Amino acid sequence: MLDLILGVATAIGLALYLIHVLCRPERY
Repeated sequence: MLDLILGVATAIGLALYLIHVLCRPERY
């Protein structure tokens, strides 16, 4: 059960990270 929650949390985190990167294509 805990693994499922961690998996979902990780997936959401990666999704938000990808959206943030796509919205700001500038790389420092």
